[in-house]
This record gives sequence, structure tokens and C-alpha cells, in this order.
Amino acid sequence: MILENIHTPADVKALDREQLEPLCRELRQFLVEHVSKTGGHLASNLGAVELTVAIHRVFDTSKDRLVFDVGHQCYVHKALTGRQALFDTLRQFGGLSGFPKPRESEHDAFIAGHASNSVSVALGMARARTLQHLDYSVLALIGDGALTGGLAYEGLNNAGASGEPLIVLLNDNGMSINPNVGAVDSHLSQIRSKPAYYHFKKWYRGLFGQHPMENPLYRFNHKVKTSLKKALWPGSTLFEDMGFTYLGPIDGHDLDRLVHVLAWARELQCPVVVHVKTVKGRGYSFAEQNPDKFHGVGPFDPETGLVKKSGGDDFSAVFGKTLAACAAEDGRVCAITAAMADGTGLAPFAKEFPDRFFDVAIAEGHGVAMAAGLAKQGMLPVFAVYSSFLQRGYDMLIHDVALQRLHVVLGVDRAGLVGADGETHHGCFDALFLSEIPGFTVLCPASFAELRRMLRQALFEIGGPVAVRYPRGGEGDYREDRSGAPVVRLREGEDVTLLTYGVLVNQALAAADLLERQGVRTEVLKLNQISPLEYETLAPWLAGKKLLAVAEDAFGAGCVGQRTAAILAQHGQAPEKLVLINLGKTFLPEGTVPQLEHQAGIDAAGIARAVQEART
Repeated sequence: MILENIHTPADVKALDREQLEPLCRELRQFLVEHVSKTGGHLASNLGAVELTVAIHRVFDTSKDRLVFDVGHQCYVHKALTGRQALFDTLRQFGGLSGFPKPRESEHDAFIAGHASNSVSVALGMARARTLQHLDYSVLALIGDGALTGGLAYEGLNNAGASGEPLIVLLNDNGMSINPNVGAVDSHLSQIRSKPAYYHFKKWYRGLFGQHPMENPLYRFNHKVKTSLKKALWPGSTLFEDMGFTYLGPIDGHDLDRLVHVLAWARELQCPVVVHVKTVKGRGYSFAEQNPDKFHGVGPFDPETGLVKKSGGDDFSAVFGKTLAACAAEDGRVCAITAAMADGTGLAPFAKEFPDRFFDVAIAEGHGVAMAAGLAKQGMLPVFAVYSSFLQRGYDMLIHDVALQRLHVVLGVDRAGLVGADGETHHGCFDALFLSEIPGFTVLCPASFAELRRMLRQALFEIGGPVAVRYPRGGEGDYREDRSGAPVVRLREGEDVTLLTYGVLVNQALAAADLLERQGVRTEVLKLNQISPLEYETLAPWLAGKKLLAVAEDAFGAGCVGQRTAAILAQHGQAPEKLVLINLGKTFLPEGTVPQLEHQAGIDAAGIARAVQEART
């Protein structure tokens, strides 16, 4: 075994050339073996094996800065930088993160979890290097999917014009930016990736001094060459028009070619795009045949490729089925997703109503703005989006939707704690920022039945912008539909009032049972609507309470508990004692939702403990 002797990138550099292909085979076996047990992002990592090995042959990531975009393709990098022994804990509580984390290793340059920011971050690092008169390389590794996000082009536009030495590695595993011309494209790409080509180009530029573009002959030759290249090889022009030197496309599984091109990209000392063509899922037939299925996958049988799934629906599936039913009833209903049709439960809708289904790719801000345009012209748009990704559409929510009180419906998926993807994906902000936008109604179902009813309310009964927020996974013991009023009482009690919303109602009811056994009679109230919150709605239930405890899986600043207490206090009806049970200001790591709820003290035991402490 070669891989078991790799402890640092220096060990990769020390390998003989003949050992590299076996190392890549071992890396793929290693990935399948471990991800099949823990779940994770498999197909993208299998496709990036040779590219990552080549990066570590050429660069020193303890000094050179490698910025991943999204970061889900970092597993090979982690395995080559001293973390092989931790892969049994991948995406587990207290274990190895599935994304780059500088706290884990000096080889992880930057936290990554969301898409399209890598070029901007890398340019900042490159500029810092120049200002500090230091010497290291900066690379941004971005996939073709992340190039569907507008921020990527903002970064590319600025980086290309900057002149800063910077290498953008475009890992193209499915989308071609522009069509290339068959045999000519293949021939030119081979020529351009050979060392002799770069030697000649460097020598030729040197003939005309430090500023060749000031020479009329060089400018004429450059213009002729550029015109011919645009006619024969259009794939390179986008980046070159932005100011980059374009190298590629390169076979992303040809190690020799990759190493040569990366070395030359470093030597050029200017903004460079290295366009690498890879195969997602490479080396594992099930992932190659179904790369989408194995993009983010749960534990599976490596021999058959069959995923080990628990039975039954989840909130996303119920949302998708309900929305499809609504679309069958009303031709104005349409659905929008940001590259998450399967994840948000919209795949059946897309199949049944293709003309009313829009995948905007990784462009959440655009998705919100497009929904506003649809609503302005009389449609009923529903944007299904993960809570943590909706953050990127915040300006559009205010400027394009709320200011005009447009009837846009948000299906806010993965609200609250999401588990194994960790701090970059927890949906713990939407309850705060949506509630602060004037005119927004925010509904919080706690069961499948309530989700079905609330989605219909959002579409057909409530005016203006509406968000329906729901968690990842299935429902708990609470399976009723008590969505008919903004506030409902689920349990009687005189000693303490416990207020909550969404699926955390399951923990609140369990906490009330614990407190009952300790002699504390606990009233449990459920908010079906966390915005707007009005005194007239809250007062009959909460005015002048002796002890009010508010439990929520959101951060503390601006939380529902604070807002509720402030509203009551404004009218002289503040509780005698207030207990806020939430996430405070702590970003939670990877782990199962029960583990994270326990750590944060918002599980039944933690809620009961907080109430008892407040009573003493």
C-alpha cells in the first residue's frame, strides 16, 4: 500500500512517477470504503483524485493557499494532508468535517461550504501576499457548477484585470462553457499543454521587452492570433477577455499533463485559468453511472451501490407533493429551485409540470428576483431553497419582493439544525432575518399535516410575501394539525409557560413530561406564525406570565423569545421571569441533530434543566 505511507504532501512529492497511478487507485478505494460507512460527497471527490495529487506534486499547501469552492471535493486533499486516520469520523459529531476547515489543518486555507466565492477569496489572498512582499502561490479550485453563481464572475472579472499572479483551476465535470470545435480543439489543447509551447511563448514575449503590447508588431501578431483562436477555439475566449491566460482544456485524469500545466501556470506569474476536464464518479461504476445520486450520498453498500435509507417521507417530499397538487389545481403555481430539485422534493413537480419548473442553478439571489418578476405579472411563484443558501438572496428579499409586497412564497427547507454538513449548512438565521423584513409572513409547521395546510394558506389565503420553514428529515411524535390559529395551547400548566415553534415542539412536549414528573406543571404553547408577531395575538396567551421559557433552534440575537418579551414589555405585560433557550452565539459543528440539540441544551433534558434553574 502506498497511501498508508502518505502522511504529508512531502510524501506525495517523494513518490516515483510509477507510484502515482497506484496511489490514485488506492485513493478511490479509500474514498468508497469510508464514504460508504459515513455518507458524504463521493462522486465529486472521485473525479478530482488526479487533480488533487497533481496539486500536491507541484505546490506546498502549508504555504501556498488552495481555496476550495464549496469544498465538498476536498476529501482527497484531506487524505494526503495527514488526516486518513480520521475518516472513520467523517461528518460525525466531534469528527472530521466534510468541508475544508483551517482549525483541522494548516493545509486548509479557508472555510468553504457555499458556492462561487473562491476566486474572490483567492484574489484577496493574492493581494495580501503582494502587499506583504511574500512569496507563495494562490489557487482557487472551482467546479463548473459553481460557475453558475454570479459571484464567481464578479471575482473573475476583478482578478483578471488585477494582474495578480493567481491560478484558477476550473474542474469541469459536466458543463462546457462554450462549445469547442472537435479535432482542432483537441489538437490545440495538446499543443498548449506542452512545455515547448510555453518556452516559445515566453521567449517570443521576451523579444519585445517588458511591455510587449507597446510594440506595433507584437500587437499586430497578437491580434491575428486572437482572431484565429476565437474562430477555431471559442472555449478559451471568455476567460481571456477577462484578462486571464487560458490553459486547456486538459484531461483531468492525465497526471503527467496536469503536473506540467500546473508547473507552467505557476511560472507564468499572472492570472491564469487552467481548464481541467474530469469525470464525476471516476473509478466507481455506480457513481459514474449516477453521479447525481452519489454527489451527496448516505451510507451505502459498496458492492451494490445501494443506499441504506430509512423508510417513509420527509418534509421535503411532503412539500413537493403538496406543491404539485396545488399546481394541478391552479395554473399560476410555478416552482423555482437553485440546483436542488431532488433535495427540495421538486423532482416530481419538474416531471409533471416542466413548463412551470425553473432551475436557476447556484444563483439564489437571481432565484428570488425572478420570483418577484413572476409574481408581479400575476403568477404564484414558490422558491424552494435551503435556509443557509437563502441567506445569499437577502438583498433581493428586501428590495425586489418586500418593498412591493409581492406574493412570493418561499419553501425554506433545512430550517434549524441539519446535522452532518455542519456549521456552513445549519439553517439557524432565517427565523431571524425573515421576521425582520416588513410585510413577511413566516409560518412554522411542526408536522406533515401542518406543512400541507400551511403551504396552501401561503399560496391561496395570505397576501404578500410568505415563507414556510421546515426542517430536514421526518416528523416527530407530534403529528397533529393545529395550524388554524397563530398561537395554540398543546398542554395545560400553571407553574411555567413554555413557548416554541416548528418541530422543536417535540422536545418542548417531552420537557413538559420531565418537568411534570418533577412536580412542575408546564403549559406548552406553539407559535404557528413567528412573523408578524402582534400584541393582540400574544396577549391572551402570554400577558403577565410568572415564568416564560422560549425554546428555539435559532441564534439568540433577534430571536422570537426576545421579540415576544419586548412586545409584552411595551404594553406593561412582561413576564416576571424570562428564560431564553436557544443557540446563543455559537456555531455548531457536524453531528446528528439529537447530538447537536443536546450540546446546545435545546433537547428535552436541556429545556427542563433551564426551567428548573430559573425557578430556583
